[in-house]
Amino acid sequence: MSKDTIVIREIRSGDNEQIEQVIRDCFHEFKIPLEGTAYTDEETPRMFESYQNSNDVYFVIDNDGEVMGGAGVKPLKDFEVDVCEIQKMYFSPKVRGKGYGKLMFEKCLQFAKELGYKKCYIESASQLKAAIHMYESYGFKHLKEALGSTGHYSCGVWMIKDL
Repeated sequence: MSKDTIVIREIRSGDNEQIEQVIRDCFHEFKIPLEGTAYTDEETPRMFESYQNSNDVYFVIDNDGEVMGGAGVKPLKDFEVDVCEIQKMYFSPKVRGKGYGKLMFEKCLQFAKELGYKKCYIESASQLKAAIHMYESYGFKHLKEALGSTGHYSCGVWMIKDL
């Protein structure tokens, strides 16, 4: 794996199977509940099709054709129109700890601002300690309860930030 072959780009239709596998593998690796999480979301097997609106985007980390992670921005379902959610941010162990997650996160935040969102919401699982620490370092504040209607009842960490 060479740094000059790794790019962050928008998802393509041919990426669905690979990003689905990255997402599902993380749940098993970190022992995150499968029900009530992104694992069982209808959009997880069809990520490309799920992010084709003018107010959302999904980015992937591509290493010479191998999808090694991703993250997306969407309006927070059943909530205020100026609040987005960063969702389905998962990475292969091959790229963790190399700064790509931070780059991806910054790209998502920038995209959210460009779309005119005023706040950004995140749900996570307590097992994802490194991710939660990163969110905190970017100024995300913990909430006492979930916002919107994501259906992720097994996520116990809810955070928000003004953009």
